[in-house]
Amino acid sequence: MSLPASLFRQLDMMVEERKLPSRSQLIAELIRHALAKHEAYTRPEEMLAGTITVVYRGDRGRVRHQLAQTQSDYLKEVITTQHVFLQDDQSLEVLLVQGPAVRLKALADALRRVRGVQQLELVTTTALLPPLYEQDAAEDADNGAAQ
Repeated sequence: MSLPASLFRQLDMMVEERKLPSRSQLIAELIRHALAKHEAYTRPEEMLAGTITVVYRGDRGRVRHQLAQTQSDYLKEVITTQHVFLQDDQSLEVLLVQGPAVRLKALADALRRVRGVQQLELVTTTALLPPLYEQDAAEDADNGAAQ
């Protein structure tokens, strides 16, 4: 791979600051991130997992309510959320999400439209969460016979 010398210097500084063993490890991480982002835009039906990080300010009750209402439209995609209060009347909320790329992007866009949201970032990966609940085939047969 050939890159301008200034870019190599910046990469080497990043490797050193993060205390990574090699430039290759950093480059691989950056490529994986770029590929996951690319998947989200080029293959809208591709199943992805990820996080949506939201920083917001304002009337916390109103904003939290609107965020919750928006999330309720995406119950299949939102696995869980974590909320913390920050300084200066700000809040941070992180959503763990999984679903088709097009739905995750639509969720992020809908949350971004809530008045009071200051920052929002959707980060995805093509690695998926294992199924949260799977019925055993025998259980399905027993339930069918019992009905």
